[in-house]
Amino acid sequence: MIRVGMSTTCVYPLEPEHAFRLAKLAGYDGIEIMVTQEESTQQPEPLLELSRRYSLPILSIHAPVLLLTHFVWGRDPRVKLDRTAALAAAVGADSVVVHPPFRWQATYATNFLSIVREISEKYDLEIAVENMFPWRAAGRNMKAYAPGWDPRIMDCDAVTLDFSHAALSGVDSLQFANDLGDRLRHVHLCDGSGAIGEGQIFDEHLLPGHGREPVAEVLETLTARGWTGSIVAEVNTRKAKSERERLELLRETLEFARRHTQQTRRRRVLTRSRRALEAILPGHRHEA
Repeated sequence: MIRVGMSTTCVYPLEPEHAFRLAKLAGYDGIEIMVTQEESTQQPEPLLELSRRYSLPILSIHAPVLLLTHFVWGRDPRVKLDRTAALAAAVGADSVVVHPPFRWQATYATNFLSIVREISEKYDLEIAVENMFPWRAAGRNMKAYAPGWDPRIMDCDAVTLDFSHAALSGVDSLQFANDLGDRLRHVHLCDGSGAIGEGQIFDEHLLPGHGREPVAEVLETLTARGWTGSIVAEVNTRKAKSERERLELLRETLEFARRHTQQTRRRRVLTRSRRALEAILPGHRHEA
């Protein structure tokens, strides 16, 4: 069965415990941790405690490669990736997500693929390179990543498909998945409405089905070929006006994944989630 997890970025900037709690209530199979400035995302002990408390395994760790995490674990990107893999191994995760290097990280970029392979073998886990997108300034695309934003052109063993990034780059996600074949090992479940240059400039991370990417078709294709990777929700819920509304957005995302991977939602989990919801959100009515 394909596991469907939820990234802690779905509730950012709230602390990881909020992500674990909402993922449990919604019925997800596990969690992906984005390493940030929040210390509890950087150490195995607090993460393992949350995993035990909410009975949710940690499926994957996302390396601190965003501009806002530039100084997490120092400035050496190789060290950051090694520490991410060590954290993943310590919490029992079987994969790491990493972005391609920025162009100005010249030495790291030159050796990126060999570094990824070396660290992957060192910790015996997959390091899945995520597809990114061109940057745009003054009406022109910029080369922000090296060797590029598209891992299809890279000699890497594992790749993460992010639908929002695919939309921004003008890439058809179904073609992307087919081009990668067995190298596609991880999916960030979300959506996007358009490409850079078509008036779209923001990385949207819409709920699946709310954009223009063929998200359903990709999930159905992966299911049909017996794919064994993980799907991790990475949707933007910041506009939610309440915790109840955020939970419903996360449930909708999970139900989309279950439907298009031919998985029925387990009634036991649903019942438990609703009972727990009633306990923390006064006024919620039980639905038959």
